[in-house]
Formats: sequence, structure tokens, C-alpha cells
Amino acid sequence: MSNAHNTMTHEEMLAIVKQDLKTGVGKSVKHDSAPMQVTGEALYIDDRLEFPNQLHVYARLSTQAHAKITKIDVSPCYEFEGVAIAITADDVPGQLDIGAILPGDPLLADGKVEYYGQPVIAVAASSLELARKASQAAIIEYEALPPILDVKEALAKKSFVTESHQQKRGDSDKALANAKHVIEGDLDIGGQEHFYLETQSSSVVPTEDGGMIVYTSTQNPTEVQKLVAEVIGVPMHKVVVDMRRMGGGFGGKETQAASPACMSAVIALLTGRPTKMCLMRNEDMSTTGKRHPFYNQYKVGFDDDGVIQGADIVVTGNCGYSPDLSSSIVDRAMFHSDNAYYLGDATVTGHRCKTNTASNTAYRGFGGPQGMMTIEHIMDEIARYLKKDPLEVRKANYYGEEGRDTTHYYQKVEDNFLPEITEQLEQSSDYHARRKEIAEFNKTSPILKKGLALTPVKFGISFTATFLNQAGALIHIYTDGSIHLSHGGTEMGQGLNIKVAQIVAQEFQVDVERIQITSANTDKVPNTSPTAASSGADLNGKAAQNAALTIKQRLIDFASSHFKVSPEEVVFKNGMIQIRDELMTFNSFVELAWFNQISLSSTGFYRTPKIFYDHEKARGRPFYYYAYGASCSEVVIDTLTGEYKILRVDILHDVGASLNPAIDIGQIEGGFIQGVGWLTTEELVWNEQGRLMTNGPASYKIPAIADMPIDFRTHLLENRSNPEDTVFNSKAVGEPPFMLGMSVWSALKDAVASVAVDGAIPKLDTPATPERVLMAVQEVTKPQTATVNSKSETA
Repeated sequence: MSNAHNTMTHEEMLAIVKQDLKTGVGKSVKHDSAPMQVTGEALYIDDRLEFPNQLHVYARLSTQAHAKITKIDVSPCYEFEGVAIAITADDVPGQLDIGAILPGDPLLADGKVEYYGQPVIAVAASSLELARKASQAAIIEYEALPPILDVKEALAKKSFVTESHQQKRGDSDKALANAKHVIEGDLDIGGQEHFYLETQSSSVVPTEDGGMIVYTSTQNPTEVQKLVAEVIGVPMHKVVVDMRRMGGGFGGKETQAASPACMSAVIALLTGRPTKMCLMRNEDMSTTGKRHPFYNQYKVGFDDDGVIQGADIVVTGNCGYSPDLSSSIVDRAMFHSDNAYYLGDATVTGHRCKTNTASNTAYRGFGGPQGMMTIEHIMDEIARYLKKDPLEVRKANYYGEEGRDTTHYYQKVEDNFLPEITEQLEQSSDYHARRKEIAEFNKTSPILKKGLALTPVKFGISFTATFLNQAGALIHIYTDGSIHLSHGGTEMGQGLNIKVAQIVAQEFQVDVERIQITSANTDKVPNTSPTAASSGADLNGKAAQNAALTIKQRLIDFASSHFKVSPEEVVFKNGMIQIRDELMTFNSFVELAWFNQISLSSTGFYRTPKIFYDHEKARGRPFYYYAYGASCSEVVIDTLTGEYKILRVDILHDVGASLNPAIDIGQIEGGFIQGVGWLTTEELVWNEQGRLMTNGPASYKIPAIADMPIDFRTHLLENRSNPEDTVFNSKAVGEPPFMLGMSVWSALKDAVASVAVDGAIPKLDTPATPERVLMAVQEVTKPQTATVNSKSETA
């Protein structure tokens, strides 16, 4: 490439300068790993070549939800030839607890177990099957203790992992007392298994200086580095974490990837041998946490137009046995209990319940979806109560003019695109004409009934733990003009790496193929935040941009001095450098700079401005900006069986000025379908002993191709840059589309409502499986003995 550029004529170079960069920001560039993933050549942890003398680890899990451990004898494990070591909590040389923020997560159970599936011992052997067999030979005895398995029982007993929190604006009690109409009720919202294609996996190699190289599938390399260092008792600088790509994460590898990495590191230290731990699917599902199930309660007052005057909302998260990230997750559920709506005088309370189940953890949306569900249910209920179109009620409650533009946590809702998005989607989806057509269909169709719903999303972007809103990057330009890029974000299939590469390509005005994206590595970019909270491109893209701008400014200053021109006369354009009337290839210019001793390497750093939240006062600006979107979904249900099909979905979503439209549309569609899975088919079931029964694809149903909408239309909101100073004025796209799936849930309720008698209002807990849809149909077709809603009252 270098020689070809250097031998170009001036006319050829001039022609290139006049063209636009084809792979920079705003272009639909394919995912950098796409060809390798399609052909199966992309490497994941379990694909790496094994080291000589490598060990494989299997953890034996608890068969009790809550119990004292009265005996552990691992000596029978050593009767199997090929077993190197069997460890218990007592064998961990350093710190045992690997809790993410607060303690409570022992690497191996220490004296007691607190959920069915908790690791008790770990066995390392020459093969995984041998380690599994040997682990079953160990003698483990328990003395059972009473478990708490239900979130409502935990709430009644005040069994919490951390303190409750409350946000308050105005006097909700007074507003409710004065409201013309009041409804109240509750909603059970199910959890969700991450079901990443690559299970939790780590491979660890001891180093000559007593440290470790850790290859791991994690969203949080720095946290793994810290925890591995702590469990083996060394400083962080002894541990290097290398993370090239994950086979999916969705939040499940933000904190809980640490366990197999730490387990492998302890065994590698004790044996001096390379060690790998890759969980099998059923163990992965049994031992790791899920999306938090929630039990939410509400009481809302409103006028004849359906406009809310006051609200009292309580969100209760089932956190499992330990704190993990639950405080921040329940906080975000509280922040998003308004979704797109002004709640009037409002009180929002959040509880973090402790139960004897696996510790629930981050999942796409991070509690936001569970918070939004209640207010969307309320909008549907108000509409049925007043016999109005649910969309009319939703629009009447949107954040709007002065006095109705501030959230219950006192952040002003600025640059609200939702009225515009809703209007555009109403027209493009033919919402009103289809609603009339569906009403006519339902009158003449005795068994099949259709439903339609258009629901909005307003999602706050930033980590709610303010200190996490920072990122770093490292860029080298080599003398042949090729570029090395490393940043603190992790690639889990979402296209982060290609977006960051496009940002660097745009700044240097070179083709993206010139840039080599390397693994996230703690000895290149230290002290990284997890790739989560939809902030991967916002934070790491900006850090990489700052690194690129530092080098670019050095090059401009050099050219200005060397060629005796003003800085304004040095222009980077499509692989060329124009210096007044001179043209040079990027390669030649970089080489010239090197000969003149100009540094071609730089770190970059970025921290998000403006954000803060005073937890004690329950007010602040926890989010840098909001991302908006709306979806319109049409479904058909069979009222005899509860089965249903998604007929058509129209989505209009705000991503600011898109960094990569193809990647963004993929994220929107994937997020939507994952949200639909959470709300419809993905049901988690535990038995009375606290054992997860849905621990594999045979019993846990994620969406398949047949669950896709028959007609699926996705569009980006055009010509709307992010008003805030994000990287190239883009907006985050990872989490917000997940909540667009709520339109399918509302459409199912709309279909059920079409058969209601005596004004019955459907209640449909999630996941809305066919069984639950059928039960909802049966409930609303019973003769009603009370008012419009047994939980409603007219003040």
C-alpha cells in the first residue's frame, strides 16, 4: 500500500483528495469480525490453542438454597488419575470475597450456602469431564436452613441487600386525594437469562514473576484484573487481562465473569500450571444471576383527559443473595419509572430484596425496563378506564412545556424528540387507519383477535455511578502509515470496535482498513470502566478521538513549521495531506514526521461532563442526555389457546448523528427482539427447593426466527444530531431499543381487551406466555361483579 501511494502522480492524488472518505463516521461499514464469525474463524476463549500441561476446572454446586456446610471432604477427588487439585474456600491464598462493589460474594462457599447452584468446591484435572467426575466424589454435607425464595416474602420480612431509597417531588398524597380518578394495583415482572452464546469462560497462564495473564470473556477487564490480584494476593500490576471478543454479554459478564477467572487464577497459582474454566450451559444458567425480577405497586390520580396529577410508585427488585450491582439497578428502575411522562406530584420508592437465589445482575437496560413497565401498564389502564385510545393518553402525558419538563429526580428533560417521533410514526405506520381496521376485524372474527399499540422510550444515558463515566485509549501510528488502536471498551458483538475505528479513521482521514483494532488489554489502557450503560461508543470513542486529535495536532504543528505554512493550510483528506499547494500521501507524511522526531503515539482520555446525583437529596442530573424512540406493534391472538403472532412492527429511533447506520439498525432490531423475548417467551421457573428448572434451551425459550414480526420496518430519526458534545454528535444505541419491545406487550393487552365484558381491564404479568394470555382472556370474559376495575376507585 505504501509503495503504491508513493508512486502516484500529482493528478491521481488530486483526484483522491476530491473524493469523500468511504469508511469514516456515518458510513455503513461492516462489523470488523463479521467474515471471521461467519466462517467460524473468530477466536473465543475455548477456541484458543491449549497450553502444555493445561488444567480444566469444574465447580461442584450447592444442592441447597440455604444451609450450613457441616462437612467437606475432597480427598476422594484425588482417587481419579489426572486430578491435580481440589480446592475449598480455605485454599484461597488471598481475599475470598469477589463482590463487585459491596462484599457478599465468596469465590467458594464459606461455611454456608445461600442459593441452589452456589460453587462449593473446585476441581482441576487434565480434562473437563475428569474434573466433573472427580468433583462428584467429594463428600459435602449440609444442615438445611429456611430459605426465602419469593420477593414478596422478602419484602414483608424486610430482607434487603442494601437500604431502600426514595425520590420525591411535591406532595403525592395530597395530589392523589384531590384527583378526580384514582387507580391502584401491582405488576409482577419476570427476570431474564442472558443466554450469551459463549458461556462464562477464562484461561489463565502463570508468569515467571508470580503474576498471571488472564484471557477472559468479560465486559469489565479492570475489575477482573483487580479481583484476580486480590484472590491470589498480588498487586494489580502483576496481572494482565486480555479480552479480544465475547460471544455475547448483555450485562451478564459485567461482574459475574470474575468468578471463573479468579477460580482459574487460584488454581494456576497453587499448581503452577495453565488453567482454564469454561462453564457448561446448565451450570452457567444455574450459578449466574439474571435480569432482576420486579414486583411493582402503584397508585395514580388523573383527570378526565387521562393527565396524571399524582403518583405513588414502589419498585421492588429481587436481588438474589448478594448486593452485586443491585443498588444501582434499582436506582435506575426508579429513575425510569416515569419513562416518557410527567408524573405530577410523585413519590417513587425502591426496595432491594434479598432472596436465596443466585445474585441477580446487570442486564441490557440495567433496571430501566423494569421501571418503565409500570408506567406503561398505567397508561393502558387509564385509557381503558376512560375508554380512550391508549396513544391519546400517552401523548397527553408526555414531558412538555415549562412546568412539565422536569423529572421526579429534578433533571430537566431537554431536546425532547418524542412528540416529533410519535407524529412521524403515527403517519408512517398508518396507526389510526389500522386501529379502525382492527376494530372491524375483531367484530367479525370470533376466535382470532388483533391488537395494536404504539409505545415510547425515553432512556437516560450515563452510568448512574458517576465515577464510572470515564475511558481511555491508546493510538500508535507506525512509520508505514498503519495505525494501532486499543481502547478500554470490550467487543461483545455490538460493533463497538468498528465504530471506534471509524472515529479514528475520520480524524486522520484514512480508510478504516488501515487501522488494526487490538484486544482490550489492561497493560495498554488501565483503569477502565465496564462496557455497559450504553456508553461504550460515547466514552471509548471520545477517548480514542482525543488520542487521535493529540497526534494530529502534533503533525499539523510539524507541517506548519517544516513547510513554513499556517496550520490552517495543512488539511487531512481521504488518505492525503494537502499542505498549501503540495500533496503528500498519509504514509509519506508520517514517515517524514518520524524522520523529524515527531511522536506518533498518544493516549487519550475522556470523562462525561455535567452529570451528578445527590443520593441523600434524591436529586441531580444523573444522565448526560436522553435517547428517544417509539415502536408500533400489531399482534393477533387465539382466544381459545392464548397463542399469538407478531404481525407487523414499525420502529423509529433516535441515535443522533449515526456513527454507523447499519450497525445501529442491527442493534435496534436485536434489542427489540431481545425485549420481546423478555416480555413474552422467556420464563424462569424455580422449584420449591430454589432450584432453577429452566436451565437450558430445552426448557428456556429465547426468540427464534419464527418469533420475528412478519413485517418488520426499522428507521432512524433523520437529521437530528445529539445537542450534547458527544463523539460526532451521536447517541448511544445499545440499551434504549430493548424497551421498544413493550409495544408488543401492550398490543397483546389491547387484543385481550377486545373480548372484555362489563368494562374489564386486562392485567398481563410478564412474561406474557400463551398460558398467561389465555388466563387474561378468561379473566376479562368473566361477568364483572365490581366496578370497572376491582382495584380502581373514583374519588
